[in-house]
Amino acid sequence: MLNVQLARKYSNAIFEIAQEEGKLEAYGEELKSVREGLESVPQAIAFLTNPQIETKTKKDLLKKLFDGELSRNVYHFLLLLVDKHRFALIGAIEDEYRALSNKARGILIADVTTASPASAAQQKRIREKLAQVTGKKVELRLHENAALIGGAVVKIGDRRIDGSVAGRLETMRKELLVKTM
Repeated sequence: MLNVQLARKYSNAIFEIAQEEGKLEAYGEELKSVREGLESVPQAIAFLTNPQIETKTKKDLLKKLFDGELSRNVYHFLLLLVDKHRFALIGAIEDEYRALSNKARGILIADVTTASPASAAQQKRIREKLAQVTGKKVELRLHENAALIGGAVVKIGDRRIDGSVAGRLETMRKELLVKTM
């Protein structure tokens, strides 16, 4: 619980700076690339979160990795995380930042699960239909689950729309059970 609160505190800080500068999307992309880059090398995260390694050594690594690659504020934000021994929160901070940024820009994230990979045309139709229904811009996070048989399950926040074949079969099964009782 404390880590979630700390992640919110730090993500709010960088979010406010990004909002003041009109760089919500740019800072979000930078934080995402930092996270993905570091997560692809687990030793880097272990190094940056190890309390036995000196702060200066950690900052030297960050300088080699990111100086000149990131905006000044995002780079200094990473240095602050090292100073405050909060670098382990980088994933949660990026998640919180993305949520704040999406809300500020009127973007909804829809988790779409299909039985097989959705084509670009299918993704476009889903995105357009959801935008029409919600009145907001929609970004898709795609998932696959062969157990759905066909169709799709869409989750936006705590709303769930089940348009899958498996979901329809389950509904029919329940209706038949009720009628036979």
